[in-house]
Amino acid sequence: IQPPEKPLQSEEWNKLKESFRSPEIFEEVMFNSMVRYNSPIDVAKSLLTHVAKSKGDIEYNLLLKYLALCVQQRQISEIRDVYDILKSRFRILESGAYNLLVKGLSNSDQWKMSLTLLEEVKKIMIPSRTIYESCIKAASRHQEMNLAFELYHEMLSKRLVPTLDVLQALFDFSRGMTNAELEKEMFDILLYLRENQIYPHKTFMRSIKLWFESIPGGKWRGYLTNIKDNGQCPVCNHQLEDSDLTEEEYNNLRERIIRDVIHGTDTFRKTSPQEFQAFQTFVEDRLPFDIVIDGLNVSHIKPRRMQCENLFDAINCLAKGNARLLVLGRKHMLINSPNWRREVMKEMQNKAHFFFAENISEDDAFLLYATLRSGKHCQFVTRDFLRDHKACLSDSLTRHLFRKWQRGHQIAFSPSADGRHINFMPALSYDCVVQTAGDTWHIPYKDNFEEKYSYQVPRKWLCLQQR
Repeated sequence: IQPPEKPLQSEEWNKLKESFRSPEIFEEVMFNSMVRYNSPIDVAKSLLTHVAKSKGDIEYNLLLKYLALCVQQRQISEIRDVYDILKSRFRILESGAYNLLVKGLSNSDQWKMSLTLLEEVKKIMIPSRTIYESCIKAASRHQEMNLAFELYHEMLSKRLVPTLDVLQALFDFSRGMTNAELEKEMFDILLYLRENQIYPHKTFMRSIKLWFESIPGGKWRGYLTNIKDNGQCPVCNHQLEDSDLTEEEYNNLRERIIRDVIHGTDTFRKTSPQEFQAFQTFVEDRLPFDIVIDGLNVSHIKPRRMQCENLFDAINCLAKGNARLLVLGRKHMLINSPNWRREVMKEMQNKAHFFFAENISEDDAFLLYATLRSGKHCQFVTRDFLRDHKACLSDSLTRHLFRKWQRGHQIAFSPSADGRHINFMPALSYDCVVQTAGDTWHIPYKDNFEEKYSYQVPRKWLCLQQR
């Protein structure tokens, strides 16, 4: 439904409503449409006036849709008017209304009103990430960096995860400022990226580079590079951190994962204790493996091919150099079918050990157990990120070790450009996280923005060095 281009009189709105298929939702659909087409404010206002006249009242959700349009067009006086109407008619607003009000006001010269609203929200609920980030950006934009960081820390203390967008804004608006405390705050953001294995996208990386180069008297220079396979940076010759865990760290991690993740409540939601016991016996009799493969996961890599062919390709590729492979399969793979041909399955079983779990079982716990029991050298292949298991680990040090172990042991894979082969990217010998040696920083970054976490580590780096 296309909104009118100019304001209408009541009778004209009535006419439109009568011709509409579902007149009972006409106003709602029309307002949605106005937001989508960014209609002139006076057109939307004429519909509000019509509703008030005919119903004697304007419903909350219609006011909210009108507010969304005002925010979209930065109509500040209208936003304030809607706020006054909402406050006089509804004692408490819900978070959607506050999000819109704060977003709209924070982008104006009346941005301090958004801070007042934030305080109002705190009295009734935990403010949303959107509210905090709108206020942080507004404070940064007006160079009130102390306030911006105060709000940023408050947000973190409420366990709200900042978007890359707000972190980038902090770098953008701090550019060229000289202040030891501010510098420490910015370095802490980089350490936050390290701690949480977050990879900035290209535009965020550029903001970081420009910020470093703008530090008065800092003499920082940034260069884009690719790290050599041995972990050396070709720009500054610095050796990046090793991705290996020490013997003690590895044993500690292995014990914790087997205790918390595998024998905790986690495993048996999707598998029976009997099946897991059988799997443990199977593994212990055949240890150690070099590579553990999530068979079902790999079999879906090229959707146009038979699943058994995809898995067969992967096994042939990974079995080079006499590697001992364990493939985690499912019982349905043993039933001769177009996707799982018996003769191909037989041939695969000559090249790798197979364990076939029940079709409803969850592979991750099996994968972790077999890989960790095989020793430090053993790697694994899956496209899963294993986030649930990290969440089961109770302390941050163990979570950090788990992530580091994962980065150094998970073999990434993707179909080749022509779709005929699978490309395997072996785990790196160096650790792919933000790292610093004081006079250098190395920051891995991705070409594109990804909202979703990915297990694939970037291959591009920003090297920053102080001359």
